[in-house]
Amino acid sequence: MTTRELDIVLYGATGFVGALTAAHLADHAGPNVKVALAGRSHARLEALRADLGAAAADWELVTVEASDSVGLGRMAARTTVVATTVGPYARYGKELVRACAEEGTHYADLTGEVLFVRWSLDEVAARAEETGARIVHACGFDSIPSDLGVLVTAERAANDGAGTLGETTLTVRSLRGGISGGTIDSGRQQAIIARDDAVARRTVNDPYGLSPRRSEEPVSSRRSGSGVLATLKRWVPVDRDAETGRWTGPFIMAAFNTRIVRLSNTLTDWSYGRDFRYREVTDFGSSPVSPLMAGGMAVGLGAAVAGLAYRPTRAVLDRVLPKPGDGPTAEQRAAGRFRMEIRSTTTTGARYLTKVGADYDPGYNGTAVMLGEAALSLALDGDLLPERSGVLTPATAMGGVLVDRLRAHGFVFDTREAVES
Repeated sequence: MTTRELDIVLYGATGFVGALTAAHLADHAGPNVKVALAGRSHARLEALRADLGAAAADWELVTVEASDSVGLGRMAARTTVVATTVGPYARYGKELVRACAEEGTHYADLTGEVLFVRWSLDEVAARAEETGARIVHACGFDSIPSDLGVLVTAERAANDGAGTLGETTLTVRSLRGGISGGTIDSGRQQAIIARDDAVARRTVNDPYGLSPRRSEEPVSSRRSGSGVLATLKRWVPVDRDAETGRWTGPFIMAAFNTRIVRLSNTLTDWSYGRDFRYREVTDFGSSPVSPLMAGGMAVGLGAAVAGLAYRPTRAVLDRVLPKPGDGPTAEQRAAGRFRMEIRSTTTTGARYLTKVGADYDPGYNGTAVMLGEAALSLALDGDLLPERSGVLTPATAMGGVLVDRLRAHGFVFDTREAVES
């Protein structure tokens, strides 16, 4: 990549998570990193820059609409990296991704939309490979903890000579914090598209729907079988761990995260293993009401997804769900945290446990740190990054370099061999 006028352009900087990301960059980018704030309103950008203080006083402001392909192309051509918080990405993000791929500009976003990532793989991956652009999706709570957590697990097993990963499960042990209105809106738009488009519906429902080499992937998902019990388990995925007695139910972000992790495996020629099978669940404890709570979550999530797809029920849900641009107070965000565990059994029978977590609100402050550090890594880490371009995941684009950056900000990625007692 030739030298650019700017290192990072933060697009959507005046949104709720965008402003938090801008604050992170102001605090941690350093005076030698050339940052610009971009969005639709020059006045709002000026106000944000003033709020950020002296560290951002010289930052450039770029006003451009998400539909302005010419303006986005000019912006992309001037910078090494564009980080964007402007979603739903299937509606507002395509022109920006296309511009970055065309100009050889690295890109990071916060999408949790399967259909948008599928579009990106189909439409811009080849051009991005030609120009050297790293198009990196899912650089927030969707899906960095999952993606990097599995990466460090696989690398530890490989370094130990313990083979590749087999059955692997991420369990959310505790989660305190909000799901942003932007994330809800992205889910809403994807549900609407999938309802009316059979091809989109198949992609969303396919566990390997993001694979660019789908014919080489497993035929079916981990949960297979027929009959009433098998059908019930697919619709209400509640399980009891035979070893611990604890009940697990669905994790709201699993449908997207699992596909990103599987994509990382494929993009590295199945470095995690051909026997790698991955899922994500939430721990509901071992009390008598735990299975009811897990079942209630499963039914509630299913009803919410179905409800968002249809206008009458969507109107009801929209009254209570967070709106795009809304967010919790600073005090509420300060109380946020998340703790996850990844357990995997390798092809040699070794068992590994990886702990992932941070004392940040996952959907807001934590996501701002993750996106900010991803942008800084793409802009500054250069030769330290894996030699890849095209449409990538956090693990395949930045890998251990991003793990180290996040550890420096209090994130935990701790892997050890699990010894049976």
